[in-house]
Amino acid sequence: MTESYSAVRGLWAIAKGATQLVRRDSALYLAIVIYILAGLIFLNAIGAADRIAYSIYLVPWVTANGVIFPAIAVLTDAFLIILHFKSRRLLASKRVFSIERLAYSLSGLCFLMALMFFQCNFTSLKNGMSVWQGGFKFDVVQADIDAFLHFGTDPWRWLYSVAESDSVRAAIEWNYNVLWFLLNSGALFFVATSPKAASVRTRYLACFMAVWILVGNILAALFLSAGPAFYGSVTGDTARFGEQLAFLARGIASSDSAASYQQYLWSLYEAKRTGFATGISAFPSVHVGLTMLNALFVREYSRSLGAFALLYVVFVAVSSVYLAWHYAIDGYAAAIVVLVIYAVARKLIPADRRPVPNMATGTVHRPVAAAATF
Repeated sequence: MTESYSAVRGLWAIAKGATQLVRRDSALYLAIVIYILAGLIFLNAIGAADRIAYSIYLVPWVTANGVIFPAIAVLTDAFLIILHFKSRRLLASKRVFSIERLAYSLSGLCFLMALMFFQCNFTSLKNGMSVWQGGFKFDVVQADIDAFLHFGTDPWRWLYSVAESDSVRAAIEWNYNVLWFLLNSGALFFVATSPKAASVRTRYLACFMAVWILVGNILAALFLSAGPAFYGSVTGDTARFGEQLAFLARGIASSDSAASYQQYLWSLYEAKRTGFATGISAFPSVHVGLTMLNALFVREYSRSLGAFALLYVVFVAVSSVYLAWHYAIDGYAAAIVVLVIYAVARKLIPADRRPVPNMATGTVHRPVAAAATF
């Protein structure tokens, strides 16, 4: 009876703590609601209501953030307990699975579930942008600017002159499609659910949402381009990037193939359907933008790790050109815009130093300084 009462009391404390933390996120939840309402109004106004899809990420999103990443977090904590706390494992276990930690995890999962609808809205809007613009009108000018900035040559030709290799392509495709997702999704999960990131949590999540909205929707819609992979289809000039696309097509059988995914995107675009991770836009690059965002936050934690993270930004930007997803200027523009977003957020959103209630005793302590690493 006593054990049952203690268990119920513990669950109540976790729920109460999570509720308090959810209330702290009220501004972020409000931003999501406003974004979704604005998206619905916009898509209906331009006659693209058929592009609305709010269930496309349900299964993969819940699987990733509700099962896979929590399992990785638990296994990582268990490994660290065994590795670093030989004589104090019980104490370490209590800290890892404390009411505070579990309350943070629960509140973070609630926010991540709300963010799922944010991402569905983003994809719906992305699929509606070409309806609003009546096609992709900026590919020629963006490709010409790209060539002008790179000594009169399309940047992919410089890359292929030194790295036109099937093995290089396979490695870059795996990084771009798999590792990039794990790093960025893992960073998001860590910041959303860990008390170790409490001091930067609100600022990071606000920046994360701003990147998707400003880079991926607003600027993308205003300067809508399809990118090198679809340049021939939208301009009629199939020669400019033809050799590059022929090279990428050699790896189409791979599960990480850029060419295969590009075919998938174009088939749904022609069918006027919204599907998982669909929608075509090149300028600016969200891939580069999110990588840049994480690099800036990593740099707050460690300048040396930040230097490596910035090198990874360069690698992702180069990869986006190599795989015909983007013009080089897409990455340049994204990095600059994200730098501005980050600087503004640092001014407007101070570090969260508010005391966090200890759900077990009612005492308080301050959150641990952020360690928002990959």
